[in-house]
This record gives sequence, structure tokens and C-alpha cells, in this order.
Amino acid sequence: MAVTGVFDLGGRVAAVIGGTGVLGGAIAHGLGAAGADIAVLGRSEDRASSRVSALEAAGVRAIGVTLDATDPASVERACDQIQSQLGSVDILVNAPGVNSSTPFLELTLEEWHQLLDSNLTSVFVACQVFGRAMIGNGRGGSIINISSASSGPPLSRVLTYSVAKAGLNNLTQYLARELAPHHIRVNAIAPGFFPAEQNRKLLDEERLRAIMTHTPAGRLGDPHELVGTAVWLASDAASGYVTGSIVRVDGGFSAMTI
Repeated sequence: MAVTGVFDLGGRVAAVIGGTGVLGGAIAHGLGAAGADIAVLGRSEDRASSRVSALEAAGVRAIGVTLDATDPASVERACDQIQSQLGSVDILVNAPGVNSSTPFLELTLEEWHQLLDSNLTSVFVACQVFGRAMIGNGRGGSIINISSASSGPPLSRVLTYSVAKAGLNNLTQYLARELAPHHIRVNAIAPGFFPAEQNRKLLDEERLRAIMTHTPAGRLGDPHELVGTAVWLASDAASGYVTGSIVRVDGGFSAMTI
């Protein structure tokens, strides 16, 4: 097979939870450009419809599905709808993104649970629901979870988000072992600093200076710079031997010390 051929996603179906957001949206477009049919999943019907329109304009077969990613029944309905309209799901991308800068001593239990549910419980639920579907379809598959540079060591000002992403890394590696007998690969992408809705309020001038000082690339990431890694992990280029990996796309942030 030609090198380009192993990256071809033609004939595959990708469900992108958080595909209405900045990073998830870029990944949805990238997987679609590689040939996959795309299901855009999110809370907002309007935003899902807008993303689907953009995908269709680019020649991608796509549908929008609204769901509450923390509710197993809602995720089950979404999975059934996708498989009814597009066919068996081969690729699942979990790209939820909810953040908060509430200091530890001011953090309420309600907000703690809300952020953990949005960033971690939702991934557990989706992996369970779509994992069962992939097993039932008998075609194997690829699950790609979106982690963060904050997953470890934790970043300041984003306690609960950091805890959730650390848990996501652990969940990713556990599921890689659990689902390997079913030919389902589970990996994560850990982005560095990319402008997105959940972090705009946190990227003030002082914090940006600190980030740039600690990032060898010397700039923020562009969402489209996640696409190559996502397509690789979703495709035959990753084979059956790339699983349980946390792939950092962070401009060298995690390699920087002093």
C-alpha cells in the first residue's frame, strides 16, 4: 500500500463528540478530508448544523447529533442514530472542553462535579457506549481522547480541569488494554496551548507571556495542527500496534524545564 493510502479513511464513520468546538471541529474537518463520514455531536443543535453545513460544503458526508454527553441514555440514542444514518462507527473522538479558573479554596463541590462530569465522566460514558457498538460491529476501531498539557504536571489556575485530564490519560491507557482483544485502539492527544472557547478567559497577557517563555515553538498552536495526529491515530498508518499512547502536540511545552 502506498504511504498516502494508509492514511485513507474512506468508507469509515467517525463520531466526534465536541465537534461543535474549535479543536473538535478542526479534527472533524481533518477526518472528513481524509475520507471519513462525520457525525458532529454536541449540546447545541444550531452549532452542530453549522458545522455540518461547512463539512458538506467541503464535500464531506456529515450529520449533526445533539446529546448530553454525561447521560448514558442520551449517548446510546446518539450512537444508534449515527449507525442508522451513516453505518457502523469506526472512529470515536472525545473532545469535550469545559474549564474554570476558580481557586481551590473557593471551589464548590457542585462546580467540581460539573467539571469532572463534562471532561471525564463524558469520556467514560462515550467509550463504554461506542466501545460496545464497535465490538458488536466486529470491525474494530479507533478511540481518540483529547487530553491536555495540564494533565501532568498540573497547571496553575485550572485545578479540576487538570485532575480530569490526568484521569482521562489513565482511562485511555486502561481501555487500551481492555479493548485490545477486540481490535479497538485507544489513544489520546495532549494539546498544548491552542486558542479555544474554554481557555480564552484564562489567556491574559501575563499568562501568555509565561506560556511563550515555556514553549520552545514560541507561539500558540493552530487547531489544524492537531489534524495530522488525529488522522494518523484513526488510520491504518497507526496499525494495531499504536495503542495506549498519549501523543503530545504542544510546541515542546512538556519538554521545557529551565
